[in-house]
Amino acid sequence: MGSKIKDWKNELKKHKNLILLSLLFLIIAIVLDYLSGIYVDKVGTIVATDLILDNIPVVNLNFIFVYLFVLVIAIGILYALFFKVRMLHKVIAQGSLLVAIRSIFICFTHLKTPSDALLTHFPGILSSLSFHNDLFFSAHTAIPFLGFLIYKDENKRLAYFFLVCSIILAITVLLMHVHYSIDVFSAFFITYGSYKIGEWLFRKINHY
Repeated sequence: MGSKIKDWKNELKKHKNLILLSLLFLIIAIVLDYLSGIYVDKVGTIVATDLILDNIPVVNLNFIFVYLFVLVIAIGILYALFFKVRMLHKVIAQGSLLVAIRSIFICFTHLKTPSDALLTHFPGILSSLSFHNDLFFSAHTAIPFLGFLIYKDENKRLAYFFLVCSIILAITVLLMHVHYSIDVFSAFFITYGSYKIGEWLFRKINHY
């Protein structure tokens, strides 16, 4: 046990600079997300019709919406922190890149939350990062799918856990009518593109 802890500390020290850099990127991404959320809540937005939402009932799945999403984020970070320290900066940076890209998309798509959407309630400080009209694209779908992409070559069981969670949360946000179907379906494609951009950047960094 002592040798494992020592190895863990050495790995953490070895990747310290990259981890700190990724945390800085995370702070920037969170600020961008916050500002984009405020912006889109203030500008004029429109309610759109949706082929899927118009034909399914509204179902209260707030517990899954909140706590499965939080669990996905926690597992994604904590697994890297305790079992794959060499990947921690990559996990944080990839997540930060996705959040930053989403912030840009939010500012370009002035969609209003569907009129029959259920109100969602995040606990504590997380409520300050939750906005009404930050729709395109669905973070609930994108973030667990990113977990699948990151871990698919490291831990297949964990990767498929994230994939299943992504599908469950995609269905959840649709049944709650808190996202349009385009927010959900596009999330998979945009997340894949964001992941590939991140991988390209990592290769460039490693080259130097």
